[in-house]
Amino acid sequence: MKPQPNSQTPEQNADGHGAGLAETLARVPHSPGVYLMKNSAGKVIYVGKAADLKNRLGSYFSNSSRLDAKTGVLVKHISEFETIVTASEAEALILESNLIKRHRPRYNVILKDDKRYPSLRIDVNQKYPNLTIVRRTKKDGALYFGPYPSAGAVRQTLKMIHRMFRLRKCRYSQVKPRERPCLNYQIGACLAPCCREVDPEEYRRIVNEVRMFLQGRTPDLIRRIESQMQEAAESRDFETAARLRDKMYALEKTMEKQVAVTTDFVDRDVIAFKRAQSKAVVMLLKVRNGYLQGMRDFSFSDEISADQEILGAFIKQYYGENESIPDEMLTGIKLPDQELYGRWLSEIRNRKVVLRTPVRGEKARLVRMAYENAGQRLAAITEEQNTAALLLSGLHKRLSLMRYPRRIECVDNSGLFGTDLVAGLVVFEDGAPEKSDYRQYRIRQISAQDDYGCMREVLSRRFADMEKEDAMPKPDLLMVDGGKGQLNIALAVLKELGISGRFNVIGIAKKDERKGEKEDKIYLPGRANPINFQNNIDELHLLQRIRDEAHRRAISFHRKRRTDRSLKSALDDIPGIGKKRKEVLLKYYGSVHAIGNAPVDELAALPGMTKKAAETLRSEL
Repeated sequence: MKPQPNSQTPEQNADGHGAGLAETLARVPHSPGVYLMKNSAGKVIYVGKAADLKNRLGSYFSNSSRLDAKTGVLVKHISEFETIVTASEAEALILESNLIKRHRPRYNVILKDDKRYPSLRIDVNQKYPNLTIVRRTKKDGALYFGPYPSAGAVRQTLKMIHRMFRLRKCRYSQVKPRERPCLNYQIGACLAPCCREVDPEEYRRIVNEVRMFLQGRTPDLIRRIESQMQEAAESRDFETAARLRDKMYALEKTMEKQVAVTTDFVDRDVIAFKRAQSKAVVMLLKVRNGYLQGMRDFSFSDEISADQEILGAFIKQYYGENESIPDEMLTGIKLPDQELYGRWLSEIRNRKVVLRTPVRGEKARLVRMAYENAGQRLAAITEEQNTAALLLSGLHKRLSLMRYPRRIECVDNSGLFGTDLVAGLVVFEDGAPEKSDYRQYRIRQISAQDDYGCMREVLSRRFADMEKEDAMPKPDLLMVDGGKGQLNIALAVLKELGISGRFNVIGIAKKDERKGEKEDKIYLPGRANPINFQNNIDELHLLQRIRDEAHRRAISFHRKRRTDRSLKSALDDIPGIGKKRKEVLLKYYGSVHAIGNAPVDELAALPGMTKKAAETLRSEL
């Protein structure tokens, strides 16, 4: 059945609840589907699914005294709603997940994962694929393994694989032709498909071994290698047998470091949930082939959502974009529609997935382990928040701010001799980076190195639309990188926009060591001398960290702009080098300098290149 949208606008009584709902809800069918709640501005504030839309929507408005805390708050802000009928409840679950990602409604639980965990990627569609470290997974036909808890962990895994398996080690996505093999071939760590004829089937066998290792099937892999070693020894190929023996010993040593947590060797994820006041943590334990591969935590800021809603939101948002779905999931909380989630995950995976809530035995022990780790992580987050709160309270008092500085914004400019002028804006909330609110600006109105002019333009653009409902929240404290001059520019811009006095503004300037200054300076409006932090140096360090983050953001954006411009100017005017050839060249070599140093035969061997185009390119560069 094709989804059918149906907008409804109930009348409102004095309490804000729907009146005349008998007429309004009469048009809603007793069918599965999705509903979108909207406020008076037409903005979607909540997305939900239901097996019976009429009954579910009726429960919102029938008796406000029976509503839970969150629903009671939500209903007060509903001005209209829209329904979309689906063929099944499973289809409604998929649609609900997609709509939440699109609208990010205020009253839905949104998965917040501040860290982009690294993963390993291998494109099995290539003839000779290699492993690369990525932080974003895509639906591009490649295989992704992970994510890993840290960059160090993924590099250690990659180093281990490179030591045990003879995959190519070069970082190019395609095999780059070479005149002679690199050192990895000389030491027997690579088959060197870059300059040798390598049997694709032999290489494919190595890729499959790497897949087994990364999927946690190391015991099966060891048995397979042991069998190959015995066959090689029986055929008196002792060199191959010795190499297989060394690989088997290396894998066995690796297994000794892993923790066996189950005896049934089933792939499963264990999900536990812990909350305290407004903070909640979901802990995910990944168990593959009976061994604990790693843990990952996700944090939520939510005071009024039910535990089941938070857990369901996690499953929808995490596994909806993750192809690494195991055979079984263990949860500490039983979801009302747990079987529905199992069917949905099974459809994604094309293989049966079961959700269980164990109460005893080995599986219950795993859930308790996840709970303990969730509790430890929640305690660490709480301690970090308490430390940040002390610093922010100190700043509030030290700088005589009108409000507690929960949200601090900082702006910094960057440019080189008046070219590629940019600015970066960073946001810290509760002492931690809020990267989704980071902004970067290309300076449009200034063509020379004019810090004051750049600051004026950026702040004018940042706060011009502050009164709009969908505008970014205003800061409690705005910090500009620079001394009194930049601070006065900021104050003038806010006055011109009519928002002067809505929040505090300060300037931060680097110390001048030639004058014997020992710390950076913080300037306040109307005060000639900088603030003396005396023994409260940690408060100054927090402001410095925010300033340094803004500086890093601006510098990196400036470098990107400058690099893009230099690459464009260097290659675009060369005859025979069009858009596709330029993309291939930059993909393989990364810089104009490397392209200019490449041999003509190597350039000519690239996809889409010819000998004539390569010769022209070399002569022009």
